[in-house]
Amino acid sequence: QVQLVESGGGLVQAGGSLRLSCAVSGRTSDKYAMGWFRQAPGQEREFVAAISWSGTSRYYANSVKDRFTISRENAKNTVFLQMNNLKPADTAVYYCAADRVADSNQWYIPDAPDSWGQGTQVTVSS
Repeated sequence: QVQLVESGGGLVQAGGSLRLSCAVSGRTSDKYAMGWFRQAPGQEREFVAAISWSGTSRYYANSVKDRFTISRENAKNTVFLQMNNLKPADTAVYYCAADRVADSNQWYIPDAPDSWGQGTQVTVSS
C-alpha cells in the first residue's frame, strides 16, 4: 500500500488555473493506476480523472474533459492534475487515489481503491 499527500489547492477566480500534486510514498515499487476524485459539500464523491502506470492511458469525466489534464512522473512518485478554465461548479475537496495494477496500461480506479489521500480544497469564485 502507498501513502498519498495532495497539495496545490486554493482559492481562484472563475477562468483561472490550478495545478494539484499528489506525492506518493511507501510501496512505490509496485505499479499503481492513479486517479483524482472530488467531493462538493452535500454531494457524493465523484470521479474526475485517472491515468495508467505507463501514462499512456488517461480517462476523464465529461465535466472536466478538455479543461483538466492528468499526468504523472513515476521517477518522482508524483501525480498531477492541471486544471484550467475553472468554474464555480469545480469547487470541491479533491482527493488523490491509487490502485495497484498488474497491467501497466490499466487506468481504471474502483470506488474503493487501495489508497486515498487526505484531500485538498479547491474553491472557485464567480
